[in-house]
Amino acid sequence: MDKIRAFLLKLPRRQKRLMQVVTDVLLVWAALWLAFVVRLGVDEMINPLRDHTWLFLCAPVVAIPLFVRFGLYRAVLRYFGNDALIEIVKAVSLSALILGVVVYWYSNHQNVVPRSIIFNYWWLSLLMIGGLRLAMRQYFLGDWFTAAQHVPFTNRDNGLPKVAIYGAGAAGNQLVAALRMGRLMRPVAFIDDDSSIADRVISGLQVYKPKHIQRMIEATGAQEILLAIPSTNRGRRREILGYLEGFPLHVRSVPGFMDLASGRVKVDDIQEVDIADLLGRDAVPAQGDLLEHCIKSQVVLVTGAGGSIGSELCRQILTLGPRTLLLFEHSEFNLYSILSELEQRIARESLPVKLLPILGSVRNQGKLLDVMKTWHVDTVYHAAAYKHVPMVEHNIAEGVLNNVIGTLNTAQAALQVGVANFVLISTDKAVRPTNVMGSTKRLAEMTLQALSQELAPVLFGDMSNVSHVNKTRFTMVRFGNVLGSSGSVIPLFHKQIQLGGPLTVTHPKITRYFMTIPEAAQLVIQAGSMGLGGDVFVLDMGEPVKIVELAEKMIHLSGLSVRSEKNPQGDIAIEFTGLRPGEKLYEELLIGDNVEATQHPMIMTASEDYLSWDVLKAKLVELLAAVEQDDYAKVRQLLRDTVSGYTPDGDIVDWIYQQRRLEP
Repeated sequence: MDKIRAFLLKLPRRQKRLMQVVTDVLLVWAALWLAFVVRLGVDEMINPLRDHTWLFLCAPVVAIPLFVRFGLYRAVLRYFGNDALIEIVKAVSLSALILGVVVYWYSNHQNVVPRSIIFNYWWLSLLMIGGLRLAMRQYFLGDWFTAAQHVPFTNRDNGLPKVAIYGAGAAGNQLVAALRMGRLMRPVAFIDDDSSIADRVISGLQVYKPKHIQRMIEATGAQEILLAIPSTNRGRRREILGYLEGFPLHVRSVPGFMDLASGRVKVDDIQEVDIADLLGRDAVPAQGDLLEHCIKSQVVLVTGAGGSIGSELCRQILTLGPRTLLLFEHSEFNLYSILSELEQRIARESLPVKLLPILGSVRNQGKLLDVMKTWHVDTVYHAAAYKHVPMVEHNIAEGVLNNVIGTLNTAQAALQVGVANFVLISTDKAVRPTNVMGSTKRLAEMTLQALSQELAPVLFGDMSNVSHVNKTRFTMVRFGNVLGSSGSVIPLFHKQIQLGGPLTVTHPKITRYFMTIPEAAQLVIQAGSMGLGGDVFVLDMGEPVKIVELAEKMIHLSGLSVRSEKNPQGDIAIEFTGLRPGEKLYEELLIGDNVEATQHPMIMTASEDYLSWDVLKAKLVELLAAVEQDDYAKVRQLLRDTVSGYTPDGDIVDWIYQQRRLEP
């Protein structure tokens, strides 16, 4: 059978059509002959081929041209669907009607044909022509019984992984069709919350209630569950995932309709469960006026455009109608990656946006100034920073130069050119920091706070003592960890699970705030449109998440169990490695208690202390001198004196500092 199927599939299209036409002629004759049999019976039936030869010649002459006109021979049988069935109904009905007219006219002159013959011919033709095509579709898909798994004696194990589909709606049925066509997995059951369809059969699969999942596993041998509930909110998805944790099943998901419509994924692109679903927090709809305020028809510059947050900012900015989007990035590979992605999107969607990739470092103020002057930048989103806590702790000089001096250079260039809006991407680690990364990000915030209070500041490093009129509105947006960013724990856990464990967690009590990258970027854009200058905006990150619980959930949803003292036979262990240099158990979003609501329910504004610009400049001079001398003890002391709440934990672990201490 497989050889015949392969042979038929390889035939030229012309030969396939000829075979279909010949088959349809035979089916038309068979339907007409059976119409006489149904009307007259077998015993008393006259010979229709002898007495009504004209009718058997006329039937295919009428039918086949109509079949051609309605596209019956253009349809690919492997992908035969409802639209093709409708066309068959139209073609067969019209051919039967025309044949009826012919019979009515011709019977007035020759042998009488019973009028019920035409009705019998119509429904028999529908049954035979449509039924054969449906049967051939199943044949070419390679399994006669894929849609009959509830029928006794038809089930057979083809060695494919058995999966249950959670959600018997449109997405679930599309997924079943895609899986059967792709033949990589075997759908064996539906699970659905709708009690009205429980215990029924849809697409040949039994529908089970969620409370009967164990019974479903025993009956079908399902090994995985695929979530086909793209329209369900995150709160409900979290409830479902929490319930599924109790079963030995690998849980995965299918993409949403917007991803399908945009062409980014296909319906059979199965993915691991989105960790955002475990947080259970739905994103608040964006406010269009806030999104477009600093972007539409303007020239926008994004520093760190190739990073996790920077690249997502670029994606969202692109859809908001900027005149020009400048991608400023020091990593050639990252810049190339985001440029290629955005260029493809511009071409696909015909977006009227000028896209310019610029290689450069925020530590080069001259380059920043040239870029902003040349393209008359209106808005800057400053996302360039070193964010990995232990890495910066071991490389203090780079952290200071990139996070503090880089922000200073970008802000001063914006002020000199007269950029209207400047938005700094900050972090919750800037609040009472215990590490160099957090303290440098807080110092970057303080730099913008100080500049925003000056009407005509003399810039840092300007020996000419010339003041510049400040026309720039500086704002800062502070938030916690984003899911899937570089350095995030989530990709690390996925990789460790694939390798069989163990999952490494620094401390059993460590907690973190989490937010998805698209949501964070969207809120950053909206927050940047608010405020008068010097504002520190804080994003509502929801409830903090215990990392060890997140690790356990990821193990369970992979269909595995946690190995522990209570369960020594478990699949994957969780190991505690101890806090890394500069790492905190708990992160905070506010330094003080002075927080106010804004027009957006997910964005708050905080009143934070700051230094005057003249005082801060003097501190920056000392800090830069200490960095140039590799005097990291003094760097730490200056940060402690300048940044409120900075309490470094442990000894200095900078590589240069440690190596020099070892030298005789």
